Amino acid sequence: MPTLPEARIAELLVPYLGDTPTAPALLPQLSIYLDLLLRWNERTNLTAIREPEEIVRRHFGESLFAGLHLAPGLTYPASLLDFGSGAGFPGLPIQLLLPELRVTLAESQGKKASFLREAVRTLGLSTEVWDGRVEALLPAQQFDVVTLRAVDRMEQAVAAARLRVVPGGWLAVLASEPAPDGAVSLPLPSSATGRLILEQIPPQA
Repeated sequence: MPTLPEARIAELLVPYLGDTPTAPALLPQLSIYLDLLLRWNERTNLTAIREPEEIVRRHFGESLFAGLHLAPGLTYPASLLDFGSGAGFPGLPIQLLLPELRVTLAESQGKKASFLREAVRTLGLSTEVWDGRVEALLPAQQFDVVTLRAVDRMEQAVAAARLRVVPGGWLAVLASEPAPDGAVSLPLPSSATGRLILEQIPPQA
């Protein structure tokens, strides 16, 4: 028996997805992801949020919200690097929302990287897991989108992430206040202070 019915997951995601059409597989995959995350979180500290509905709102909803805002700026084939992915946010829900996107989840902590591999396997995805520091990627490896959310030393991480974005690509940061003008507020009741900050890296002259 799933932790939450798919209908309840859909209801919780309305503030983030609105009436945007999504693939039929999205809700079943999110249900599987939720159950797997809760099981692993009993023995491995993947997330401090343990209440299932709050996980759907804060982790799934905010990630999908970011994916929706990124989608119009993408030209396929497109690639995304999730910098410091943790338990897969926002990269893995974005992968489920945009299955044609080539996603790499970068996570240097071994237990979290193991969870990400298991999640990718269980969900039947082709998503890549990089179990090292982003700085250790080949210098030439760049991506159309780099995402960050709740990483340590955010200022330094943003600087390192910006180097991994192709010219004309996007840096997407889910962060708390303060945020620059133009940042998109996350829907309530998810977060009173959360913001999605999108920065397009200038194309080369």
